[in-house]
Amino acid sequence: MQLGLVGLGRMGGNMRARLREAGHEVVGYSRNLDAADVQTLAEMVDRLPAPRVVWLMVPLEAVEPTIDELAERLSDGDLVIDGGNSHYTDDQPRAARLAQHGIGYLDAGVSGGVWGRQNGYALMVGGSAEDVARAQPIFDALKPPGEFGFVHAGPVGAGHYAKMVHNGIEYGMMHAYAEGYELLEAAEVIDNVPGVIQSWRSGTVIRSWLLDLFTAALGEDPELAKLRGYAEDTGEGRWTVDEAIRLAVPLNVITAALFARFTSRQEDSPQMKAVAALRSQFGGHAVREE
Repeated sequence: MQLGLVGLGRMGGNMRARLREAGHEVVGYSRNLDAADVQTLAEMVDRLPAPRVVWLMVPLEAVEPTIDELAERLSDGDLVIDGGNSHYTDDQPRAARLAQHGIGYLDAGVSGGVWGRQNGYALMVGGSAEDVARAQPIFDALKPPGEFGFVHAGPVGAGHYAKMVHNGIEYGMMHAYAEGYELLEAAEVIDNVPGVIQSWRSGTVIRSWLLDLFTAALGEDPELAKLRGYAEDTGEGRWTVDEAIRLAVPLNVITAALFARFTSRQEDSPQMKAVAALRSQFGGHAVREE
């Protein structure tokens, strides 16, 4: 197939390479013109034969203006795929806006990070069966070999919803490993923390790719001394918790993992200052002053 790819950053650039390795022709556009195949979005559209397929891998704030420009430049029968981490509630309005021009729309949750070129990407796609079938050769090239790694999750919005939940689970898994690591570091009886975590990579029920990556990080810096204990969140964890509240589904682990990231950004927690003050007031417990 021939397709346009907008956004050639850490994931988009590797996706372009994987697609080309599979024999597809990719015309890439990026604000970083050194990485781009064309200088403008208009040039990218002109280079593609109709009916066109254009895949977006751009930051959330750039999705709407990019779709607005594509709506003016693409033609009846073309297809837009948003592979970024958009909120699922934005997908139906986008699909309706593009449909006014006869342009199809798919939302694709993409997981694989910087390792996707080598290992393949897990793809969760929302949209019509007809549009999914049309783009299937692209999905087949991007996903890992074998039976799994791709799902047509449902109508427009389902792909980004599935990716949102995926990322919420990721928050919980990462934090469970992090808590276990801290407890091992604190234990007097453990002499080889990286070795213990390494031993979990085979034969245990908690083995995973995340554990493999954690072991790699400990191999480079066994005490994580070069890192600051600060973690951002990119939105999906918050959206997952919002959905849990809307649907009255208890997400205790995912919510706690999200809040832990908020705590990581505080040099001295105001909440814990309040707890310390209360303990001093009712129990006479010593207070550490700055």
